[in-house]
Amino acid sequence: MFNQVLQEVEAQCKAEGIPMLGEEKAKFLATCVEAAKPALIVECGTAIGYSGLWMLRVLRDAGVGRLITVEIDTDRATQARANFERAGMTDLVDSRIGDAQEVLKSIQDPVDFLLLDNNFSNYFPCFQAIASRLTDPATVVADNVGIGADSMADYLGHVRERYESETHWFDIDLPWVKQDAIEVSIYRR
Repeated sequence: MFNQVLQEVEAQCKAEGIPMLGEEKAKFLATCVEAAKPALIVECGTAIGYSGLWMLRVLRDAGVGRLITVEIDTDRATQARANFERAGMTDLVDSRIGDAQEVLKSIQDPVDFLLLDNNFSNYFPCFQAIASRLTDPATVVADNVGIGADSMADYLGHVRERYESETHWFDIDLPWVKQDAIEVSIYRR
């Protein structure tokens, strides 16, 4: 059932132009989660749950970890919750609705893995809102650094100057973009 839900979510994203990682970047994200072995992942930008499903599969297979995902659009968050439920993942995910900068301030648990995939200009404010709860080390993954670099220049400048940070480029097969990048940073205090 899980794979069917994932395929349906991917098809809906492509048909409706809902932003998502796409399979190429999603597979890379899954390997990042596998390597980090996080107890807690925080995702900024749920949309309808595509990247969340990829990360939840890794957590389920590892038998450890949970995901807090934040979406500002109530309709999309509702769809994501339904997709997580259909995929049998509700026990591993806490889906929250609201402005990520504000929601992140309410998270008190240590965060081992952060995915920034919301409004590009919110990457740095979201990072700042959760930084005090990031573990040492923590993995921070930022999507869309190829197409959105100008809008997230403050974030990219910060992580590239202070942390071990790498840009990974992907040729992708999405209707709205054919090449993009993910920035992976290892946060240390």
